[in-house]
Amino acid sequence: MRTALVIGTGLIGTSAALALVQRGVIVHLADHDPEQARTAAALGAGTDEAPDGPVDVAIVAAPPAHVATVLADAMRRGVARGYLDVASVKGGPRRELEALGLDLSCYLGTHPMSGREKSGPLAATGDLFEGRPWVLTPTRDTDTEVLNLALELVSHCRAVPVVMDADAHDRAVALVSHMPHLVSSMVAARLENAEEAAVRLCGQGIRDVTRIAASDPRMWIDILSANPGPVADLLADVSADLDDTVRALRALQSSDEAKRREGTAGIEDVLRRGNAGQVRVPGKHGSAPRVYEVVAVLIDDQPGQLARIFADAGRAGVNIEDVRIEHATGQQAGLVQLMVEPKAAPVLSAALRERGWAIRQ
Repeated sequence: MRTALVIGTGLIGTSAALALVQRGVIVHLADHDPEQARTAAALGAGTDEAPDGPVDVAIVAAPPAHVATVLADAMRRGVARGYLDVASVKGGPRRELEALGLDLSCYLGTHPMSGREKSGPLAATGDLFEGRPWVLTPTRDTDTEVLNLALELVSHCRAVPVVMDADAHDRAVALVSHMPHLVSSMVAARLENAEEAAVRLCGQGIRDVTRIAASDPRMWIDILSANPGPVADLLADVSADLDDTVRALRALQSSDEAKRREGTAGIEDVLRRGNAGQVRVPGKHGSAPRVYEVVAVLIDDQPGQLARIFADAGRAGVNIEDVRIEHATGQQAGLVQLMVEPKAAPVLSAALRERGWAIRQ
């Protein structure tokens, strides 16, 4: 791949363009909003000048509802040898292109499983996709050259290729991305009119659950409009669980001992099923999840505190597997939770205490 045309210079398109430029690819940028393309070019993602002739690959980074239209226009103009898209829904756009009677041997639908709560070219980064799955949905009609171009794109972005059927992909992302986003938004919506005293009690748990609710609603309307059926099916299952859980909680209010036992069983059932599902979430580097010990360290909110902790852990010969920070409400302090192998926890705790850190039991 020597030349590319990125059509759509939002977060994903600009991030892919930045990664390609870093690998020496000549990238041309286009967008329905020329100012956005100029912004991406100013960030070093390529040039907003049109290519002189067909490029090696055109990458369409438009919203799912517009992907087929943009692809069809590009294919009819013959702007590239191969055509890819990076939309979060795959089955619908392909069926739209088939209905238009286009030759799809030169097209391959893809989806990088990465993103941020922020959107637009200013949120883009060349390392956005590093280590992340990048789904490819080839069919028997896909030209080998186009598949190779897609694999080269994934390699340049340092992502991990995953081959799936388009409709299976759409069901999968409904489960692991689209439905959770709506549930996160529903939980966050409870905070909108909550009393200030209650909101001030927010801790890491509510932050974890509501983090993705900060995303751009317009972008998510486009995504959900392209994959409504699978998402609705999953939400119907969640709704059934909610109904059962509400009944169980109401039963716990009863003065009847039998009803309270029934309510307890209902709550235990949903919690245990949650445990069973959570352990299936892949762990570090996509491997099987592992159980880590937490070493909690109290720190002041001052420059260099995290660097000192990591340096002290390194001197103790302990690898930090993961880290989380919980900021104290109304204080310039926080709690750093260092996740380590269980056998390393006492070693790390002792070493940090020796160096003056306050360890929280």
